[in-house]
Amino acid sequence: MVISTGKRKEAIARATISPGKGVFRINSHLLDNHGPRWAREKVRQVIVLADGLADMGAIDIEIVTSGGGVMGQADAIACAIARGLVEYTKSDQLHDLFVKYDRTLIAGDHRQTEVHKPSQSSKGPRHKRQKSYR
Repeated sequence: MVISTGKRKEAIARATISPGKGVFRINSHLLDNHGPRWAREKVRQVIVLADGLADMGAIDIEIVTSGGGVMGQADAIACAIARGLVEYTKSDQLHDLFVKYDRTLIAGDHRQTEVHKPSQSSKGPRHKRQKSYR
């Protein structure tokens, strides 16, 4: 059994990968019932990529995700699954495949929010007082 995590913006996903019958659950729902179709496809890409190098029919993946929006959670889930599968299979080929396809699946997304500046800090990092010319 392997536990891995993935993050994207405010979304956090924890994936538990264990031997089983090929069941994928996200927040106790099957993958086919989770979120919009395009978010499911983002998660399915990782599973399809790994299918040639890992026996996905013999692996159960249980994911718990929270925070952020739908797409942020989908990216966090994809990252958690990719990291977990690499650790579970101990395959350098799988690691290289994920890095070649999309480096953020393994390395994560390094971008952070911009720091709010003084004076108008509650309104955002680049907010300035509106200027009137008349």
